[in-house]
Amino acid sequence: MNFLNLVRSRGVTLAGAGLIAVAALVQSGCVAVVAAGAGAGTIAYLRGDLETTVSAGLDRAARAAGVALDQLKFARISQNQDALQAILVARNAADKRIEVRLERAGDNLTKVKIRVGVFGDETVSIAILDKIKASL
Repeated sequence: MNFLNLVRSRGVTLAGAGLIAVAALVQSGCVAVVAAGAGAGTIAYLRGDLETTVSAGLDRAARAAGVALDQLKFARISQNQDALQAILVARNAADKRIEVRLERAGDNLTKVKIRVGVFGDETVSIAILDKIKASL
C-alpha cells in the first residue's frame, strides 16, 4: 500500500498528509528548524546552509558580518558588495571555507546565508550568526 492509499484509508485530510510528510522530512534530518517564527528571526539549517533574515539594511548587515568574522579570528579572504548583495569569504583554523551571503530583502531587511565547509557546520554557522546579531 503506497503513502497516498494509506492516507486515504485512514481518513486523513490532504493538509494532515502534508504535515505528516513534513514531519517525516524533519525526522530524517533533511531539514532542521533552529528557531520558529515568522519574518525576521526565523532560522533554518538546510542542507548545510544556515538561513535567516535580519532587521538591518544590507550595508549595516555586511559591516556586522565583517566584524563577526574578525571577532572569531577567521582569516578574511574577500568581501564583494553591490547594491543588492554582499559576499564575505573567510577561512577558519581548520582551513574550512566560510561564506556569508547577504541579500537585500527590503530597506531594513537582509537575508543572511552562512555556509561552513563543503558539507556545512551548524555549530560554527550559529556562532557566526550570533556574532552578526550582536554587532547589529
